Amino acid sequence: MLEFLGLDEACEAVYLTVLACRRVEFAELRKKLRMSGARLRQALDQLSELALVRPVIGQPTCFRAVDPEVGFQAVIARQQERLAAEQQRIEEIRAAAARLSADFASLRLDQPIEGIERLDGIEEIRDRIALLVRDVSSEVMTFVPGGAQSEASMEVAKPQDQELLERGVRMRTLYLDSVRHHPATMAYAKWLTDLKGEVRTTPSLPVRMMIADRRVAIVPVDDSDSAAGALVLSGTATVTALGALFESIWDNAAPLGETPRRERDERGLTPQEAAALRLLSQGLTDEAVANRLGVSPRTARRIAADLLEKLGARSRFQAGARAAAKGWLTGEE
Repeated sequence: MLEFLGLDEACEAVYLTVLACRRVEFAELRKKLRMSGARLRQALDQLSELALVRPVIGQPTCFRAVDPEVGFQAVIARQQERLAAEQQRIEEIRAAAARLSADFASLRLDQPIEGIERLDGIEEIRDRIALLVRDVSSEVMTFVPGGAQSEASMEVAKPQDQELLERGVRMRTLYLDSVRHHPATMAYAKWLTDLKGEVRTTPSLPVRMMIADRRVAIVPVDDSDSAAGALVLSGTATVTALGALFESIWDNAAPLGETPRRERDERGLTPQEAAALRLLSQGLTDEAVANRLGVSPRTARRIAADLLEKLGARSRFQAGARAAAKGWLTGEE
């Protein structure tokens, strides 16, 4: 009954018992539920945080249930505050991304912009990453899109990753969910976690990215072509926004030892389908969607066909219109 609040069966049992008794002493509650004192206190603390149970005034060991409507209003108010804060965070990320886009559009090799440096070719990129690895002191955050990684690239990265982790640097790496079907990439990810690195996966990633100590970020000029070069970003606002983007995706990603979330959302879409719909609404081709999801173009086409079927559409244009009409596209896509 209360699982939607993140409460387990023990908390629910405590709440229902207090509700039935109107008010009850801690010792009597423990006896009724045959629960350890520590577990009961933990459950009461959780229920108190949600304003569902309160100690009786002047009797700290006696508890009473709060009217659920009153308690839930407090829960709703806290959720609304959290959502407002998250919306503000999204707006800040958007503003920083817009500034970065404007800077990028005006970038010329002969017109350097403060806080942005361009690297040409894979060798320059590797050399700069080596310098960052040498100087990093506390944390590295990385997006690794593209699905399965080549064994050659993983072997090149191993010595640097090991050196960082042995120095006590916190390493957090985000891969696509699709790598869970690639033994070599999973073996490498497991190797990282054995060395105390942190690895999670998510349905899609926006760009390849590395952030060092929350002060410098490297992003590619063209994520599909490493030879096109990369940008080294050191502007405080831009790096802060990219760090917030990383944290937002990290918080919703599945740790390596857990199965990615498969349940469907209120639209009836899996996380992968939702990500594909968002990408398709941006006008990306099947090949681009496949790259962002880390799947084959054939799989991307199948997902697109499934979405058209769910929407009862004969074309992608019609699918977009119907998705918008159903409220499946919020404008953030």
